[in-house]
Amino acid sequence: MIYLFLSILASSIIFLVFKLFDTFKINTLQAIVVNYLIAAASGFLAYEGSLELKSILSNSWLPGTLFLGVLFIVIFNLMAITTQRSGLSVVSVATKMSVVIPILFGLIYYKEASGILKITGILLALIAVYLASVKEENKTQKVPKNLLLPILVFLGSGIIDTSIKFLEGRYVSEADIPLFSAMIFSSAFCLGILALLYQILIKKERFEIKNLLGGIALGIPNYFSIYFLVRALRAPGLDSSTVFTFNNMGIVMLATLIGLVFFNEKLSRKNWLGISLALFSIVLIALVKSR
Repeated sequence: MIYLFLSILASSIIFLVFKLFDTFKINTLQAIVVNYLIAAASGFLAYEGSLELKSILSNSWLPGTLFLGVLFIVIFNLMAITTQRSGLSVVSVATKMSVVIPILFGLIYYKEASGILKITGILLALIAVYLASVKEENKTQKVPKNLLLPILVFLGSGIIDTSIKFLEGRYVSEADIPLFSAMIFSSAFCLGILALLYQILIKKERFEIKNLLGGIALGIPNYFSIYFLVRALRAPGLDSSTVFTFNNMGIVMLATLIGLVFFNEKLSRKNWLGISLALFSIVLIALVKSR
């Protein structure tokens, strides 16, 4: 459980850093690209094996990390576009609710144990995540007509989590977890640097030191969010459906608490109801694990 808690903590710190980006006027794209470089470097430093190129290229999981790197960049851009067109709450709900994809994958593909209590707990958790994530929008704002972008964000986010579970379970050894994480971020960095060069060379935007510092602040917890998630997925006694349910609820609840305490964010009745349902669903799933 300690790895699961650390993954939740690292992911919630990412939320905090993103919030601070607004305060310090950090260029998001520049910081994101630097973040991938820092996250990759963290993995390479933590890896105790050989870092020879031939050795790295021989790993069977390498194509999967390239695929995930592409998804990281694509989904990030889709989230940015969707935020501009449909609002932040739409993106938040789409990404949080995507947890249903890896949960179903674990239950169906790995035939993980299920029962009335567990299924009820997972369903309540999904409702809780939605209620805790949704924010009150301006009443004059129209409902987004184009649902394609939120659906793509939902599918892409779910595929990322599912792919990480599949790859780590089938191809990644215990010793290779830092390298596996580093290669995902390296792939994302290689693609992101192209977008960054376009921004600097074509659009003539300056690269500022504060964006570098923002990327460093984001990159370290970003690496550990993936590293500890993979560790949690390997922990004995925890199946993937339980891990993803607890991880997603924990991030929502801790991020909500951070917003409440540090940024004076207001919680609606729906948010409080979501938090209450989350706690209740945790109890239900915990009862299943204790049997």
